[in-house]
Amino acid sequence: MNGLVEKTRNLTHHKSVYIAIGGVSRSGKTFLAKMLGSILPGSVIIHQDTYIPDKKNIPVIRDHLDWERPEAIDWQAFKNAIDVAGQNFRYVIIEGLLVFYDEVLNQLYDKNIFIYLSKEVFVQRKRADLRWGAEPDWYIEHIWQSHLSYGTFPSTIQKPVIINGEENFELDRILKQLNMPG
Repeated sequence: MNGLVEKTRNLTHHKSVYIAIGGVSRSGKTFLAKMLGSILPGSVIIHQDTYIPDKKNIPVIRDHLDWERPEAIDWQAFKNAIDVAGQNFRYVIIEGLLVFYDEVLNQLYDKNIFIYLSKEVFVQRKRADLRWGAEPDWYIEHIWQSHLSYGTFPSTIQKPVIINGEENFELDRILKQLNMPG
């Protein structure tokens, strides 16, 4: 029994590193999260857009569900997933349009990445994204305006890593800026 107690006492409990990645739609958040997840041992990726409420609880704008606002996220389920991941993984990579919207979560994040994209490139990429069919111009503009209202990087976060989403991601440079192993 004493051997088991001693082994348990000597176990080092890891502190998870929470890495948040935000930016407008089509900026490369998921792509970068997967890049980081592939090289950080013991990592998990949490995609914010998988934590949505019932469709009946998502606001509608004209004839479209409005995925671009805070009400389109099931915040409790999202926070619960982050909490569970933090208990089980060394690196918790969290990506989403509104990843920096909640100040409580912002306090949790250890590393913060914001991917910038110009409006022109955003519009070009969004028009080319046909996963749900072609989006009307008014809705693409709405996505951009929602990003400006809810998805920009908060000034309360110190030392963010700002990345230009119009350029190739240089993973070694990003890891160095994050002060993380490569």
